[in-house]
Amino acid sequence: MATQHIDTLIIGAGQAGLSTGYQLRRRGRECLIVDGNSRLGDNWRMHYDSLRVFTPAKVSGLAGLPFPAAPNSYPTKDELGQYLEQYAIQFDLPVRLNTRIDSLTFDGTRYLAGYDGETITADNVVVATGPYGRLPNIPDFAKDLDPAIRQLHSGDYKRPGQMQPGPVLVVGASHSGADIAYEIAAEHPTILVGRDPGQFPAPLESWRGRHLFPVVLFAFKHVLTRRTPIGRKVRAEMMAHHGGPMLRVQRQDLAARKVERHVERVTGIADGKPALADGTVLDVTNIVWATGFRHDYSWLKLPVFDDHGWPIEYRGVVEHQPGLYFCGLFFQFAFSSSMIPGAGRDAEFIAQQIARRRVAVPA
Repeated sequence: MATQHIDTLIIGAGQAGLSTGYQLRRRGRECLIVDGNSRLGDNWRMHYDSLRVFTPAKVSGLAGLPFPAAPNSYPTKDELGQYLEQYAIQFDLPVRLNTRIDSLTFDGTRYLAGYDGETITADNVVVATGPYGRLPNIPDFAKDLDPAIRQLHSGDYKRPGQMQPGPVLVVGASHSGADIAYEIAAEHPTILVGRDPGQFPAPLESWRGRHLFPVVLFAFKHVLTRRTPIGRKVRAEMMAHHGGPMLRVQRQDLAARKVERHVERVTGIADGKPALADGTVLDVTNIVWATGFRHDYSWLKLPVFDDHGWPIEYRGVVEHQPGLYFCGLFFQFAFSSSMIPGAGRDAEFIAQQIARRRVAVPA
């Protein structure tokens, strides 16, 4: 078993992981960033074809490298993937791809990260595997639906051409569900179900939306935080119900494409078809489950989770497990934490904590 020792191991090479690496290198601290993908930026490239970032290019860059696009344009998913790749090259960040950590333990002195029969030891570990996880969150009863109904999770949805003829049900009405329903409705009768999560105050790319965005972003970064009563309230609400507000696609856009809207949840099956909580049975030939993802932390063999499986941390610092940090979590410090404009601040805070930490060297 080969063993390599590193001061700080960063698990995940998305915007949070790369930002943390950049901040540590600025402070003269050694680090290694590992990622299971074969190419940097692939976590963005795997999304549906039409996805564009919800923040304009002028605030979509990471520290030290502005995003190379017109300030008010909205980058595509592939452009963002390319940007992350360029970011790592620009700052010569130590990234090792095709390295998926399958266990993380602590021996009382240092952390042991296992992968492919090998081990990396580290004084500090930053888990930067993303805010929402990668395991599709699909209800158990979905397996009992009529097999003639084509089912896809939003993580596997790419374009409307994947749908078979007939009506489409999109389950989950936050920003991704609204985007997908709007796109599919151009070609198929479409039904969107799920609670109304609210929406951006104006169309995102309208004149009014462009002028409102800086105000909203300020609130996301500085008002809706874990330090303020309103921030804690919003965090608790979103942790309970999941899903953020509709952004690019809004209620009027869905109505214009004649998307049938229900706020009731899909709770079961009737005669092989999806049934809502109010008893409505939906006769569809396709279902897209825009129901989010969940984390798989089964590889993290440490007592650092609450009863719901969420890390016990504040601003990414796990107080009772010195040397362990998270970065890029949902609402890690503020509403903006899972957005590109929020990644840098959280990464800088984590890097500061690591830089201040001194590890005793065993005699």
